[in-house]
Formats: sequence, structure tokens, C-alpha cells
Amino acid sequence: MAVGNTWFIRHRARAMTIISSAVPIGGTLLTPLLAMAVQAWGWRWGAILAGTLFLVIGIPLGIGVRPSPESMGLLPDGDVPRTQATNSSDETNPSREKSVAIDPTLREAMQTMVFWLFVIGMTVRVAAYSTVSVHFVPIMVWKGLTQEHAAFLLGAFAFLNWAAHYVIGPLADAVNRPKLLAACMLTAASAMLLLIWGDGLWPLWAFTILFTAIDASFPVVWATIGDFFGRKYFATIRGTMAFFYTWGGVVGPVIAGAIYDRSETYVATLWGICGILLLGCVLTALLIKPWQSAHEKQIASVTSI
Repeated sequence: MAVGNTWFIRHRARAMTIISSAVPIGGTLLTPLLAMAVQAWGWRWGAILAGTLFLVIGIPLGIGVRPSPESMGLLPDGDVPRTQATNSSDETNPSREKSVAIDPTLREAMQTMVFWLFVIGMTVRVAAYSTVSVHFVPIMVWKGLTQEHAAFLLGAFAFLNWAAHYVIGPLADAVNRPKLLAACMLTAASAMLLLIWGDGLWPLWAFTILFTAIDASFPVVWATIGDFFGRKYFATIRGTMAFFYTWGGVVGPVIAGAIYDRSETYVATLWGICGILLLGCVLTALLIKPWQSAHEKQIASVTSI
């Protein structure tokens, strides 16, 4: 994500979408191969094979990544500078110096309301998504499906998540990103109402389709953070946010499990998820005007070089 944020501005959301979608694609392709290797040669040789793949493929690819487009005499999104710098290194390239000069540090970012709006919004997203993912099969069984049918629906949910990335990501490069994020959270909240009130199979499928908006919006969140806080300290800011929002993924499923153990129903949990998603939608909407101003200034600063 940090590399994608460094290399792209106009197409930042699309780039991060492709990067994040590589995770399930890699798991889909490599997991069966490693499983066959373990079955044929044992887990030790399977582990050796996995480590060898990292060494032979991963390290050369990592070495090939350049730290910034300015280090190659370019600009983000593949743009060519109007005046080619004589020295294209990060230390002397004027476009790089200008970008670094306007990027806020972690301390400066944490002093803004925008930083904490992102933290709360991400905590809500992670809590909602983790809770539903962990309890997906039990919830579907509670709604009347068999475990086999619920497991099939979970597989469909994973596939639809991957597909939704390629719908929401490119769309995010063409519209106001905070508006899109708010719409995704509103869509997920509506999906929870289908799960609460719906009877039969079709509301469960509708919920499965609509709730993918949460996971597919994660790359858009990181692209929006890049719009606000720039490129130089993006990884530090993103990692610091993770220290806070990760607790949503830890606490959410545990609370949901405790509530079900005491009440033997998921109604309270689903209403709670719906409520926090609506709260996140409102908080995300507060970012619309600041984002538009920050994004326009960032585009202008790069294209003027």
C-alpha cells in the first residue's frame, strides 16, 4: 500500500485495489499447490518449497521496486515532468522535495480531526467485517440454513468480495472518495437490516452481495488517507492507525460470541453492527469537503511541476 501510494495520485484507488486483490488471488493459486506438495512429500518439504518461492520470486521482485517515480525522473501516475531533472535521485529531484515539504509528519497528522475520523471509521469497518466473517456460518445456521449451505454461501461471499474490489476501486478514481466510502457503509448497514428482518433464502443472498461493500472499500480508505496525508509518511501514519483500529477486529467477534452464548440469538449483535455502520457513515461524510480541497491542491502541486 505504501508503494502504491507513492507511485499514484489520480489512479491511487485503482492501484491499491489491484494490490489488495492480489492477496486472495495468491491464496487461491498457491494454497492448492502447497496442499498437493504437503500431501505428496510431507509438510517439511512443503515448507521448504514455500520458502524457496519467497527467495526465488519474492526477493527479486522486491529489489525491482523503485522508491518513488521521482527517483526515475518521473511523476506519479506515469506522468513525465515538463522539465527533466538533471539528477533524478530522491535527494535532489525538485518534485520530490516539493512533495516531501508539504507532507505532514505523524505528529502533525495526529493533531488533526481528519486522522481520528479515519481511526474511528476504520475501527467500525474492521469490527463489523470481522464480526460477520467470524460468525458468518453460525449466523446463517441461526437463520435456518444447514451448515453445508452456510459454508457454500461463505465461499460465495469470499468470491464476491474479490469481484467487488474491481467495481468499487476504479469507481473511486472517478468520484469523491469519502462520498463513496459513506455510500459503502450505508449499503452494508442496509444489508444488516435484510439479515435481521428477512425470511427465506433470497434475503441471505442479498445480504451476502451487499455486505461485500465493506471489504471492497478498504483500498479506497487507504487511497483517501494518501490524499490527505501525502506520500512520505504514509506507511507510518497507516501503521499507527492500525494500532487503534485493529482492536475492532479483536473485540467485535468476542462480544458477538458472548451475547449469543447468553441470549442464543444474533439480533442484538446485528442491530449493534447496523448502528455502528450508520455512525461510521456519518463520520465519513464529514470528510467530503476537506478531501475535495486537499485533493485539488495535491493534484495542482504535482501537475504544476
